[in-house]
Amino acid sequence: MKYFLYLLFIACTSSIIAGYFLEVDYSEKLIGFGVLGLFLLFFPLFTYHTWKNKNLQDYMLTKENLDKMREREGDNRKL
Repeated sequence: MKYFLYLLFIACTSSIIAGYFLEVDYSEKLIGFGVLGLFLLFFPLFTYHTWKNKNLQDYMLTKENLDKMREREGDNRKL
């Protein structure tokens, strides 16, 4: 998955760069397909790859997590 993401990122960015520098009729399409590839393929796959096997509750600000943070810092205030 990691190598596929590298390959997809390189393909999308090279498509955008080629669209800017090449003087061809379809240069705007190269830029558009590169941007679409980044936002519709790369970013969702990258987000899935980085967040899989992680507990989402650890990153949410719930009352329990706020109490844990206050205990670690020595803050005795209650909500």
